Amino acid sequence: MTVGHNNTIQRVEPSTPEALRMNVYYGNFGRGNWAWPECLERHSIAVMDDLRVHPFWQSRDEDAYKAEAMRVLKGRNGKPASKRTATYWYNLNSVFMQTASDIWIHRAGDMVWWTISTDEEPETETIKKPDPSQADGPMIVYYKRCLPWSCQDKTARYLRWESIHAHARKFLASPGTFSKLSADNAEYALALIAGDDLSQWHRQRDWIAADPHYKERAPKKSSAEEIAKFRIEQAAKRMVQSAWDTTMQSGKTQISVAKLKHFGFPSKQAAQAYTVELIKKQGEHCALTGIKMLPEDDFTDHQRHFSLDRIDSAKHYEPRNLQVVCKFVNLWKSATDNNEFKRLIALVRANQQ
Repeated sequence: MTVGHNNTIQRVEPSTPEALRMNVYYGNFGRGNWAWPECLERHSIAVMDDLRVHPFWQSRDEDAYKAEAMRVLKGRNGKPASKRTATYWYNLNSVFMQTASDIWIHRAGDMVWWTISTDEEPETETIKKPDPSQADGPMIVYYKRCLPWSCQDKTARYLRWESIHAHARKFLASPGTFSKLSADNAEYALALIAGDDLSQWHRQRDWIAADPHYKERAPKKSSAEEIAKFRIEQAAKRMVQSAWDTTMQSGKTQISVAKLKHFGFPSKQAAQAYTVELIKKQGEHCALTGIKMLPEDDFTDHQRHFSLDRIDSAKHYEPRNLQVVCKFVNLWKSATDNNEFKRLIALVRANQQ
């Protein structure tokens, strides 16, 4: 299966390059999970490191990192960090920096959330440690942009912890910071997020023994109409969020009245509703080329993913100045006049006939 920016999933056979490249991680963010609200708001995953040891990771001096961590840092038990713990912390930074197009899962209360990492460079912040049990001093926090976190599967069903099979709960949550799921567990997680049939796992003896009454509380499937509606809404949500981040310059930048005027909708929800109608009106075809667009969970041709385009690049994200196009079309068009770009597309088509 593959997953993309509009939080939908498409089946990919395990032998394909897409499946082989994809990792599935369970992630917590900070001791006591203190950074989760920030990750949810910023559409990010996060890793943090004590500034006394982090320079050694930056220089890729693993031995020095471990030695200093064992000298100055403490583990969860309040005792000096062991060599094993220091090695684990060192590797967390590496996993975080290398992840791209991987699934990340997080449990918060009664909900299971998931996202997909991107290849964007992380933002960094230096803060005072939020956990009073740790030694005083600053720490560095990396926030890496992901797709917006979702607590619903592809079929619009909420991923409630109590509705998940008891055997699956053993690997869909972890007290550790990052935990990479095994191949079989990762396949189950992908199927769960996709809303696929999970019976191949649930009918195994050890699964039945772990949760003999699961069928009685298994969530009901959504209708085809509900799934189609959800798919379009998720695509619109993702595109509008991207436009919002671009307009507001992302991060923690203070939103000014002038910037809000550049986003010509009273709210993101209003913009999402408008974008949903655009997608429906266009029949999910690119407004400029007529090519059928693909959800961003389809890695077979990422250039055909949905992309929100300003018809007149000199104007803002506002009603009557938006259209949905293929990703590659948006990149090629850039600031070109819309009618001029249509003319050029027509020339290309005529030359191919």
